[in-house]
Amino acid sequence: MSTTWIIVAFILGFIIVFQIAKASEYVAILKGEEKTRKETNKINAFLLLAFLIVGLFGVWYCNEQLKGKILPEAASEHGERIDTMILVTLIITFIVFVITQVALFWFAFRYQEKEDRVPYYYPHNNKLEIIWTVIPAIVLTILVGFGLYYWFQITGEAPKNAQIVEVTGSQFKWEFRYPGKDGRLGRKYFKEINELKANPLGQIWDDPDNHDDIVANQEMHIVVGKPVKLIIHAKDVIHDVGLAHFRMKMDAVPGMPTTMWFTPKYTTRQMKEKYGENFNYEISCDQMCGTGHYGMRGVVIVESQSEFNVWQAKQQPQYAAAMGGGAPAPANPQAPATDTTANSAGSTRNIN
Repeated sequence: MSTTWIIVAFILGFIIVFQIAKASEYVAILKGEEKTRKETNKINAFLLLAFLIVGLFGVWYCNEQLKGKILPEAASEHGERIDTMILVTLIITFIVFVITQVALFWFAFRYQEKEDRVPYYYPHNNKLEIIWTVIPAIVLTILVGFGLYYWFQITGEAPKNAQIVEVTGSQFKWEFRYPGKDGRLGRKYFKEINELKANPLGQIWDDPDNHDDIVANQEMHIVVGKPVKLIIHAKDVIHDVGLAHFRMKMDAVPGMPTTMWFTPKYTTRQMKEKYGENFNYEISCDQMCGTGHYGMRGVVIVESQSEFNVWQAKQQPQYAAAMGGGAPAPANPQAPATDTTANSAGSTRNIN
């Protein structure tokens, strides 16, 4: 019923606008088109000046109202740098915006058509062309340079002591895998995926490194103040790991692992104290992936190392669940941390 009324309102609005336009045309004929055009031109000049003033006030007002309300402060070290880069970009573009818009609307008002005014044609100036081409090119090159620098930091090699978390997206959920005491993620193969046999990620059980790996759904645990490297996969279609509070984002592509790393600054508890008990770090899918895309969200819990150790100790390795509750194979706690993106002989089977 509401759709019918919307259509009716749209049709009536169109008829009203059309009738107003026709009435204006008849008035112009009666008064004389030349006289009407000049009057309209004068009115439009004042309206453009008013639009400039109201528009700039609106920009300022929206900025004041929304400042700091869309997202809280960046909760990672990389995020702070990204926020700084965005702020610099906004300042530069805002200055250019104000200058160009003031010039545009002021010129429309100041140089409106008058009886005694003769148009002055100024078609070309080499110096001006160079100035407004070279300066923006230099500024944009610098901004792009900083963007690439931060991008290569985020996607580059993580510190050796980084926590490793594998993130896998599928319609419409997130799954997380953590290495056990051996510090290594076991190999996996997409053809081994079998939800009925408690193997949602396709782990290869013949690989001993898989025997202590922990798999969790919809809740990612990471340690505050410690670098965390995310190894990102997708099972079905392209997804996108969105970590807005940390200012991080990376595609999850089937068959092509991607990585990024960052260092969280505040625990979930600290952020709740600042922004209220309803606060939660969120992981979202930032790539349209199907009808349930809107609900593809999870929670990120940032905690101390001791809290993480307690949580990890309570988790059952996926191997034990797949084997019917059997104990996992012994692990070597001294082994260095590795991940499934390494170019080893067996890594060619680690695709999903």
